[in-house]
Amino acid sequence: MSTPVDQQALRHTVALVAPHTRGSRRIAAGGLLALFGEVAFRLAEPWPLKVVVDHVVPLAADPAAGAAPSTLRVVVLAGLAVVLLAAGRALCAYLTATAFAVVGSRTTTRLRAEVHSRLLHAAPSFHAGSRAGDLVTRVVSDVGRVQEAAITAGLPLVGSVVTFLAMAVVMVVLDPLLALAVVAVAPLMLLSGRRSGRRITDASRDQRRREGVLAADTSEAFSGIGLVQAYDLQEHRSQAFRTANDGSLRDGVRARRLAAGLERRVDVLVGLATAVVLVVGALRVSGGALSVGELVVFLTYLKAAFKPVRDLAKHTGRIARAAASGERVLDCLRRAEPLPEAPDATSLRRLRGSVRFEGVVVERGPGRRVLDGADLVVHPGERIAVVGPSGSGKSTALHLLLRLLDPSAGRVLLDGHDLTTLRRKDVRDHVAVVLQEPFLFAGTVRDNVRLGRPDADDEAVERAVRDVGAHDFVAALPQGYDTVVAERGSSLSGGQRQRLAIARALLRDPGLLLLDEPTTGLDAASADTVLEALDRLADGRTTLLVTHDPTLLARCDRVVEVREGRFHPVPTTRRALAVTP
Repeated sequence: MSTPVDQQALRHTVALVAPHTRGSRRIAAGGLLALFGEVAFRLAEPWPLKVVVDHVVPLAADPAAGAAPSTLRVVVLAGLAVVLLAAGRALCAYLTATAFAVVGSRTTTRLRAEVHSRLLHAAPSFHAGSRAGDLVTRVVSDVGRVQEAAITAGLPLVGSVVTFLAMAVVMVVLDPLLALAVVAVAPLMLLSGRRSGRRITDASRDQRRREGVLAADTSEAFSGIGLVQAYDLQEHRSQAFRTANDGSLRDGVRARRLAAGLERRVDVLVGLATAVVLVVGALRVSGGALSVGELVVFLTYLKAAFKPVRDLAKHTGRIARAAASGERVLDCLRRAEPLPEAPDATSLRRLRGSVRFEGVVVERGPGRRVLDGADLVVHPGERIAVVGPSGSGKSTALHLLLRLLDPSAGRVLLDGHDLTTLRRKDVRDHVAVVLQEPFLFAGTVRDNVRLGRPDADDEAVERAVRDVGAHDFVAALPQGYDTVVAERGSSLSGGQRQRLAIARALLRDPGLLLLDEPTTGLDAASADTVLEALDRLADGRTTLLVTHDPTLLARCDRVVEVREGRFHPVPTTRRALAVTP
């Protein structure tokens, strides 16, 4: 028996899950063993009933015979056997369900962790082409649905198929003619379900895509709630949400309608097979070819044998939705490839801060070069400002030094080492960055600063905060350093967030400092305090600073302008002219 779900989608889902079951395969094997035990008990359950029927029916036909002590003993033993078989089957079913639940939970946890980690390590180009809400849906919701296909529904269906085959064999032994009616109906059911299964998968795939869009739109609207309310865009965003939500509803109803239709067709076919067996079986009993007890066993097997087929129809919708989710997760894993790292990458223990760009070429697309043969030398401890029009490649230069991307030609050297030959983690351990929009995670002030060096103690954290002049405002917070800041640090002012970001960078004690428009958007008072903090942070460190702030330019040793894909020195007398964005 094969599932009527899209075979390719199901294979992809199984291939996605299989590697994550390695640590749980003994438990899975135990669950399957218990499942086979349940099948064995299920096979044995009708036989006590057969014995009773074959002993009691003759007595009912001949009242004068009475109830012999042996008959009573047979009935009592048969009743006891029914209880024992039911208890054994219940125990095996419990062990099966528990084992599969453990395997499913562990597998889902590992798969979700891998997807989350892969997304965090993915190249910036992947995230630039993805929506955060959709990625969250794939990590949280789609991975959970994959469990349904591979574990929650998939493994029990294995037992159902085994049950069907085992009972079919016994029915063939009991009466080949009657068994033919059962075996002949199964292919009809699968043929009936195959087309529906594909259509259910397609509808489920569309629904999951729309739900990803819903999550992305919702996340975007809530992240920009200030702009939404300031421009009175609530109704506009709500209308977009309702449109996508209605589409998801239609796809969901279509998938469930198809699944319900498949289940009802299976019920009709099961009823047809039962009627055939009942009529033909009764005729064979009256002809003496079959005993009444054997017919009862046969009918019992018939009901049990069609359970896996019913289960297949019932679970088709769930498996189809899970298979569609599996495709989305697999697509995510395929596209979220990190930058390659050389197998023989070397470590970088200390960093003096020498930087060199040699003929660096970076392409944003075929024939679209952001940097085109760029050359630049930065000496240890030097403070260099990088200016130029928007899109000229200023931030690209910083991304190269962070190994967020690699040049398509040329080399970027750090202390004489080609960055592509160094371990990515070692490079980033020696580099700190302060962005235009400082990002704070939901957590305490202390925890956010400690991200610069996770093993730093409280004293080191507070020293870094003091060194950037942020201690007074932190101490004035309700719980001081243990104050929980809102998501993205929205409970703090821009200047406060920026000083905490600078403290985080200072705690890292980097050999190379990268600053990307660190004072943009700050008022004069906040900018002054941030400039003082930046001076302390940059003191004695090699610093590359992307800025158009004349005050920051005046504090730099040199200014270079990115123009036509290359670095051009800006004379001191022209620095004020270099700030044109």
